[in-house]
Amino acid sequence: MGSTSISPLSPPPPPPLHTLYPLRHTYLNRAFALLYTCAIVALFYHHSLKLLQYSTSFITFCFSLTFLLSDAILAFMWFTTQSFRMCPVRRREFPENLLCFLKESEFPALDIFICTADPYKEPPINVVNTALSVMAYDYPVKKLSVYVSDDGGSELTLFAFMEAAKFATHWLPFCREHKIEERCPDAYFRSSHRCTETQKMKMIYETMKAKVESAMDRGRVPEEYIASVTDRDSFDKWTAGFTRHDHPTVIQVLVENGREKDTRGHEMPNLMYLSRQKSKASPHHFKAGALNVLLRVSAAMTNAPVILTLDCDMYSNDPKTPHRVLCYLSDPGLGSKLAYVQFPQLFHGINKHDIYAGEMKRLFQINPQGMDGLAGPNYVGTGCFFHRRSFFGPPSSLLSPEIQELHPDHVLNKPVRSETILTLAHHVASCNYENQTNWGMKIGFRYGSLVEDYYTGYRLHCEGWKSVFCYPERAAFLGDAPISLSDVLGQIKRWSVGLLEVGFSKYSPVTFGIPSMGLLMGLSFAHYSFWPIWSIPVTFYAFVPQLALINRVSMFPEVSDAWFYLYMFLFLGAYAQDLLDFLVAGGTIQKWWNNQRMWMVRAISPYLLGSIDYFLKSIGISTFGFNVTSKVIHEEQSKRYEQGIFEFGVASPLFVPLTTAAIINLISFLKGIAGVFRDGNLGEVFVQLFISSFVVVNCWPMYEAMVLRKDGGKMPAKTIVTSALLAWILYTIASLILKA
Repeated sequence: MGSTSISPLSPPPPPPLHTLYPLRHTYLNRAFALLYTCAIVALFYHHSLKLLQYSTSFITFCFSLTFLLSDAILAFMWFTTQSFRMCPVRRREFPENLLCFLKESEFPALDIFICTADPYKEPPINVVNTALSVMAYDYPVKKLSVYVSDDGGSELTLFAFMEAAKFATHWLPFCREHKIEERCPDAYFRSSHRCTETQKMKMIYETMKAKVESAMDRGRVPEEYIASVTDRDSFDKWTAGFTRHDHPTVIQVLVENGREKDTRGHEMPNLMYLSRQKSKASPHHFKAGALNVLLRVSAAMTNAPVILTLDCDMYSNDPKTPHRVLCYLSDPGLGSKLAYVQFPQLFHGINKHDIYAGEMKRLFQINPQGMDGLAGPNYVGTGCFFHRRSFFGPPSSLLSPEIQELHPDHVLNKPVRSETILTLAHHVASCNYENQTNWGMKIGFRYGSLVEDYYTGYRLHCEGWKSVFCYPERAAFLGDAPISLSDVLGQIKRWSVGLLEVGFSKYSPVTFGIPSMGLLMGLSFAHYSFWPIWSIPVTFYAFVPQLALINRVSMFPEVSDAWFYLYMFLFLGAYAQDLLDFLVAGGTIQKWWNNQRMWMVRAISPYLLGSIDYFLKSIGISTFGFNVTSKVIHEEQSKRYEQGIFEFGVASPLFVPLTTAAIINLISFLKGIAGVFRDGNLGEVFVQLFISSFVVVNCWPMYEAMVLRKDGGKMPAKTIVTSALLAWILYTIASLILKA
């Protein structure tokens, strides 16, 4: 009998860094998409019959054509939405396994960018809290640098960070020693977590906060707060000719790793203040321009291979977040094509039922999971960790950043305060540096749209880069959501202009994106770029059927007609699927109701006015200016928001379409009901009556604000009068057309 050799056991596979699994309702989504597509085809067959029937009358033909156009846009947007439902996935990371792959000394350096623009709309103390929360990351201190970009060029913001640097010497060791998870000071002191030194630390924080707010109240930095000659030299840059739109570059190293120590004698991460040069004679870009300056300045000073971009109000809620990111960046299976890891935007302080749909659950949580199953989510402007290399051309080729010191692989060996480093940093922050270069076009954050985050993520995907959506159970970042309806709608209006700039550009997702990325990814990006065209069908359905009902003109099939059931299926099917998506994502029915109401509000107000702004801008009439959404909280507004009461208060043009729709739908509903009692024609006008009643129920907060409320958030009389006049004009025009 021969002997049999036994081979040694192979070593066990390494533990996973992350896993991925498809969501369970994927196949239901695909089956429903097929069924709903058949219903849409049937709808257009019905429209074609109507067009042939009314071809003898020009007015009715135009009316039917408009009806067809509205439904065609609804169908297009529905088809683009399906791209998010075909392959949704969920990921999980295992940061506890990270040290099996990397030693802590091998962790890549991390540069963190925080942008602010106006100290009166974005209070410096809030920006300070954001910066302190990431300075306290559980990450090798020598490899951590925080850059604060102040596009407003305010000495008040610089002063706030000088005070923050002093407070950080107490805060950072406090967090480490007591293993604090909420490392944003304001969030920690508002929480129920306490330890023996909490009260002492809170007193130090309140002292720092009082000094910053005192300077804000005075509008300048008081002489008694300037403690040293070095500090005074820093503020000497603010001369009489220094304005927010015309000033030199200001770069201030507030904390240098290896030089400044905390109260326990430990090293601290770098902290740098930057205000890029601005000149009235040189055009400059908005946030993307500030980010590109940060990209160049950080390359000159620290050149970390990983970059985190944060909004000024989006503080860190988990000190181990960078470890989760490294689970993807360290995975050789993802290869060298991973451009960024995007975390969802989540918010604290949202009221119980989220009346303004501030969570934007579909944008920030549901849709990114759908894109993650394809090539990865879009960049949403904050909470995103980038691979620096991705800003310098496609994965297959590296574009030249003009000078070697900005190359993503350039190794720095000089301290950040050295004269050579600071001279170069000032040079690359000048407003003329980008002239005749690829910056903003092929390198860095991309110009060409007000929504530079969406556009940058889109262009990176077109170049062949991939991304990952990281959605841990504990929120990585938490931010502030607007609590005023005018702020909410104003922000959406700005987005609308920027999205249309991409949708109708030579880089349109339909004509450029689909060939570059594939059908589903192209449709995903197209869904966003054409968001504002929701305004066409929603405005049509918010006004035309109601005006027809007032004039006793039937538009839809009777209840006894078989086509009636097609309309009901299309309406109820779309809403039921949307509700299911929302509930699966952890929402509630009440929040979903408010979410669908805000979808209609956005469509007939900021989407509509944003589309008009874009059209005027495209023919050379500039009507739009960049506005920062206010982060200042007013006490009375805050109380009403917590109670779930809509905030109107100001006479904004954004409220006029809403109020006009509310008036017309109420009149239409009442007149329709009266007609049913008088003529008994319920089956004939049921669909129009249903639409009117649906809008009336959704418009209840407007009716309250117009008639019942007496507080400061009620609807201004000017808006009511303007809307009533506009409603009367629309009724008069509709009567002339329908009776012609």
